[in-house]
Parts: sequence; C-alpha cells; structure tokens
Amino acid sequence: MATMLTSNGQVTIPKPIRDLLGLKPGSAVEFEIAEDGRVVLRRADRTAPVRSRFERLRGRATAGLTTDQIMALTRGAD
Repeated sequence: MATMLTSNGQVTIPKPIRDLLGLKPGSAVEFEIAEDGRVVLRRADRTAPVRSRFERLRGRATAGLTTDQIMALTRGAD
C-alpha cells in the first residue's frame, strides 16, 4: 500500500490500516525502526485493545433467515 509524502513530511495512513489498529482522529501512534531497517507503526496507547475483525462486524447482520431455516439449508432439507 503506497501513499505520498507531503511537503510538510506528512502521510495519510490508509483506511484499512487505521481500521486494523483502531485509529481515530487524535489517536497517538508510535514509530519504531526495526533491526532490519523496517519501520513499524503501532498504537501508542496499548491500554485500549484493538478490536478484532469479528468484533467490528458484531451487530451488523440484518434480519433474515431463522436458525431453523439455516439448519435446514445446511442439511439439504426443504
């Protein structure tokens, strides 16, 4: 994922990475230079856990099939 550096030395963190790290406007981040020269970006506040991709989906399902209907479909019943 590439992004451009502005004349002020700023970059935009791509949305998928912001979502993965749970970054919101005003969030603090840390940069670390690894031994192999890579730069690692992480949340500065480690007290707030990063929500998993499953937690982010919680409550998004729409009303649809009942459990019995889903079970019938998985079993091949009509």
